[in-house]
Parts: sequence; structure tokens; C-alpha cells
Amino acid sequence: MDQLDAAFTALADPTRRAIVTRLARGDATVNELAAPFDMTLPAISKHLKVLERCGLISRTRRAQFRPCHLERPALDAAMSWIEENRRIWAQRFDKLDAHLRDIQRAPAPEETAPHGAPSPPAGAAPHVASPPAGAASPAEKGTTRE
Repeated sequence: MDQLDAAFTALADPTRRAIVTRLARGDATVNELAAPFDMTLPAISKHLKVLERCGLISRTRRAQFRPCHLERPALDAAMSWIEENRRIWAQRFDKLDAHLRDIQRAPAPEETAPHGAPSPPAGAAPHVASPPAGAASPAEKGTTRE
């Protein structure tokens, strides 16, 4: 898994997103990061390891403390990917929007009946030709005259 995939996988979890949000304000210890969550320190440590493996955070040692630090370049790489794709999709949607507007503004092509005769208005009953003069109507064909 590449670095970008790993970052998005890590950020898919709401707990890890909250940790990243907290670290955006400044470095914090594991206990400080765990305080708002109803989970054990080992569970928080597992989340921190995921964030550390994908490069979103680092941990340093200061005496007995191991503060966590947000690695902004890794987060910037994810943001750059998002922004680039947002730009591409915005352009595509703008083109689609313009195309749909053009279609809506274009006059509808006139529908024509066979042989160039105009079609009946929408909803009108189709025209049925009358039989030639002197010809029997369909109702009369089955009857005899005496």
C-alpha cells in the first residue's frame, strides 16, 4: 500500500481523524490524546501506531514523555490529491452543466409524418383516411344487400 492509500485508510476511522484534528493544534501525549475517548490506552496506542505507520504522526521522546506530533507533509500530500481531483471533477461538471444548458436551449426538431406531412399535435388522435367514394366501409363488407 502506498503512502497516500495508507493515509486515507488511516483517516477513514473517526477516532484517528479526531486525533489528527487534536494534533493540528499542537503536540500531545498519549494520555492527552486519550482523554476525550471512552477507550483504553492500549486501544488509543493502536490508533496511534496506524497513524505513525502511514506517516501522519511521529512520536519523540522527551524524558519520560513520548509526545505525538502531526507530520504536516503527509497530510499535505493527501490534501493535494483531494484538491487536484476536486478541480478535475469541477471542470467535468461545469462542462456537463454547459452541455445540458445547450440542449435545453436548442429548439426541438420538428417531428414530421411520412412523406413530409406535418405530424398531428401532441395528444391529438391520428387521422384515419376515408375509403374512396363508392367503396364499402369495413362495417359493410361483411353484410349483403338484398
